[in-house]
Amino acid sequence: MAKDPDRSELAVERTKYAEDRNIMAMERTFAGWIRTAFAAIGIGIAFRALFGELEPPWLAKAIATLFVLAGAALAFSAQRRACRTLERLHPHVIEQPSSPNFRLLAFAVMLGAGILIAGLWLLNDGSLSN
Repeated sequence: MAKDPDRSELAVERTKYAEDRNIMAMERTFAGWIRTAFAAIGIGIAFRALFGELEPPWLAKAIATLFVLAGAALAFSAQRRACRTLERLHPHVIEQPSSPNFRLLAFAVMLGAGILIAGLWLLNDGSLSN
């Protein structure tokens, strides 16, 4: 009859799998924060489109800019948290996610948000405003 595995060996094995699950949960959380960042940016665009004729004229741009900036901040915060979590956790069975990929996506979102903000303030009906 086979000897039962030592309880401490099983505990170590379960801990390894728990660490892998935490890494996968961190990836899902990062994706959720990036979706939220895109939603905030989308709200900013929609606000500008729907309420562009507010008085004073800069008010709709300012409110839209706040939402877009919030989206950029969310992307930055999400990549910082994801990278810090990856530094602490070590995968055992799954493939290690790449920190530069998280940073690249977040910085692409932030760059796009910056370009969008510049477009909100510099463009007027497709032509450069004076």
